[in-house]
Amino acid sequence: MKRILIAAITLLLATTLYAQDKAFYQFTDLVNLEATSTKDQCRTGTCWSFATTSFLESELIRMGKGNVDLSEMYNVRMTYPEKVKSYIRYQGKTQFGPGSLSHDVINVIAKHGVVPESAYSGLKNGETEHNHNEMDNVLEAMATSLVENSRGSISPNWNAAVDGVLDAYLGDAPETFDVDGKTYTPAEYRDFLGIDPSKYVSFSSFTHHPFYEQFILEVPDNFSQELFYNVTMDDMVNITEAALKSGYTVSWDADVSEPGFSFRNGMALLLDRSIPKGERFSQKQDELPVTQEARQENFNNYSTTDDHLMHLIGMATDQNGKKYFIIKNSWGADNPYGGKQYISYDYFKMKTVGLLLHKDAVPKSVSKKLK
Repeated sequence: MKRILIAAITLLLATTLYAQDKAFYQFTDLVNLEATSTKDQCRTGTCWSFATTSFLESELIRMGKGNVDLSEMYNVRMTYPEKVKSYIRYQGKTQFGPGSLSHDVINVIAKHGVVPESAYSGLKNGETEHNHNEMDNVLEAMATSLVENSRGSISPNWNAAVDGVLDAYLGDAPETFDVDGKTYTPAEYRDFLGIDPSKYVSFSSFTHHPFYEQFILEVPDNFSQELFYNVTMDDMVNITEAALKSGYTVSWDADVSEPGFSFRNGMALLLDRSIPKGERFSQKQDELPVTQEARQENFNNYSTTDDHLMHLIGMATDQNGKKYFIIKNSWGADNPYGGKQYISYDYFKMKTVGLLLHKDAVPKSVSKKLK
């Protein structure tokens, strides 16, 4: 048994070294804040909950609460009825789907509270992986039917119908649960952990709104019409750097459709699309130029879209001294860095859609400009 274990460890180490040896880029971590274990969102569109839940777990570590495993699916369970409600209010003239943003998790916590993973996994009937394809289709069909067949009046029973679908697929949301021998409601557990939803704020950077004022970010997943502070691209970087250096992590919403975003290689570079796939990370690459104007143009022409949320936990440099942010993804741990990725500053500047972080992490040089 011991020989088998040693052989397995040797094979794993050799595989990891081989994967890293094949990559041109080698990294030195400057800041790598503590985070909980890497999760896999599997076949769901719930990156927003996985990223923000991971962010909150790091917040609890920072606050001295220890390593707490929070339920991602409780946030999903409590957000979906709000999405149906929004779809009905807009008479079906809006997107309906599984996507949301970080502030939707904060809204759930403010309204309902928080639940540990042990009390609500969202898995039923012996399931070991999340798959929301069928549930999403049923909910979308239900929401569409409610609008199309309303004939000027929608039955008040729709809430119960939506809850029934969610309970059937994810399980009943717990009203109480036990942690370390004590019984809590979700709101009581939130207060016990010390999570204050009012302490979190969102940022973005686009020129079609005034800088240092708040605006409603025009992306389909912002169904709740929440406000973001608009800052310059450089201040967006300054906020993120300052937060990490002060021990605060960041929830990051970004476009991941670029060919230079590679979970397999554990990296993201802002590359010309003409570079062959096999050459993107095997040699030094010059990245595309980034300006505030280019960033806006990418957003205007849909080259930058609201694709994916991740948890930003650190900073690093490569062998040439070039700077990167470190993110924890929610696509499992099967890459050279155990599910983490190194995101170049150029990629971050061009492809960031939004940030969410603790108010105290915002540097004074930025906060004093905010209106």
